[in-house]
Amino acid sequence: MPDSVVLAGLAPHPPIIIPEVGRGEESEATSTIGAMDQLGKAFSGMEIHTLVIITPHGPVFSDAVSMPALPSLEGDFGQFGAGMVGAKLNNDLDLVNAIVEHSRNTRVQVVPLNKRGYARYGIRPRLDHGVLVPLYYLRKHGFDAQIAVVNIGFLPYSDLYLFGKAIAEAASGMGRKIGVLASGDLSHRLQPGAPAGYNKQGKVFDELLVDKLKSFSVEEILCMPEPLIADAGECGLRPISIMLGALDDARMEPQVLSYEGPFGVGYCVALFRPVGKGTSRVPDITRQRQAAISRIRQEESFPVSLARAAVEHYVKAGKLPAVERDIPAEFTQKAGVFVSIHKEGNLRGCIGTTEPTTGSVVDEIMQNAVSAATGDPRFSPVTSGELDTLDYSVDILSSPVAVKSVSELDPKKYGVVCVKGNRKGLLLPDLPGVGTVEEQLSIVKKKAGISPFDTQVKIYRFTVERYH
Repeated sequence: MPDSVVLAGLAPHPPIIIPEVGRGEESEATSTIGAMDQLGKAFSGMEIHTLVIITPHGPVFSDAVSMPALPSLEGDFGQFGAGMVGAKLNNDLDLVNAIVEHSRNTRVQVVPLNKRGYARYGIRPRLDHGVLVPLYYLRKHGFDAQIAVVNIGFLPYSDLYLFGKAIAEAASGMGRKIGVLASGDLSHRLQPGAPAGYNKQGKVFDELLVDKLKSFSVEEILCMPEPLIADAGECGLRPISIMLGALDDARMEPQVLSYEGPFGVGYCVALFRPVGKGTSRVPDITRQRQAAISRIRQEESFPVSLARAAVEHYVKAGKLPAVERDIPAEFTQKAGVFVSIHKEGNLRGCIGTTEPTTGSVVDEIMQNAVSAATGDPRFSPVTSGELDTLDYSVDILSSPVAVKSVSELDPKKYGVVCVKGNRKGLLLPDLPGVGTVEEQLSIVKKKAGISPFDTQVKIYRFTVERYH
């Protein structure tokens, strides 16, 4: 294994555990605070040249991770009423540049945020609380090394794992001794009144993840069920995936120092100590991914196989394929269709039509599948190298029906359309993480550019036949 990583850890980042922010309320998280002190002492007691800290609350891209590339980095807790508490640290630009270069050998693009980059994306170069909270406890115990910050991207967990491996290899090539710290909270939905609302699956997610961290079951962490992840409303799994990748072929001594869920949010503090060389987990992770895709391919429905064939043929040949199979009668009719493409549980593209625009459902599926793969403005076009990693779902829509009251809505049963003037937004039914009518309407209004609090909107509901 690269001998660069001397210690790794997981830290939550609630500003309320900073005494100047909590002003007494931090007493509700005494187990977390005690464990953070242990973590701070552990990192401060090691010979670490650079701390690589991974945060979910910096600038986040859908198709890349980013890293600040300025000589120094600073921030404070001003937005939480404690502007006198903060940090200013040296940024290890040599390591940042090495990681950017080394990542070219992975599937992950790294965006270095120098002055031009911050200006281009309209981002203020400040450390976020995902970095500042853990740093507070490290610096409290004398930690004074330089840092390198990684902002997560909404990428597949296995890709983030490979990026973490690249971090360790880049540091090893430079002779850097690094610590790697994943900053992340677990479920935000542990109890009624929690920040993201309540979902009983939040506790299930937290218990499962903490158990897998205790046993350092890497492959099982990377393959946690996507619906469970969405229902949990977490922010820690991607930072954890990167951290695990930095420890790829090490034998580990994991230690969960604490777990509790005050304020409806799960806080886990853990240390991971490399204790020798093991074997790379990448082959097993790759096999698991291929096996999962193979099972999906064997079980896919006619609409999904049609969508996949359309995308694969278009990406390779630049045109739609001919439909040579017998078409079931129900797909010769007209209807609106949405095609969603996912890559290891992460959305890769979604385009649809609320009303039919072609002569049949078959044509609608093929047209929207290609649009989802190549024309969704949130993502770069699908490449040929990705085709074997994608899975699809197809939703065939009923005609929208106007509703007079929100009592007629059910986010599990009905999709919803909100219209005001020329603004229009749509949300499909039964989406992971959307459990209430209020959540559904808030999301769809935001999609349409309508205030979530605006009640002067026309609302329509529809049903879908969903195919996998």
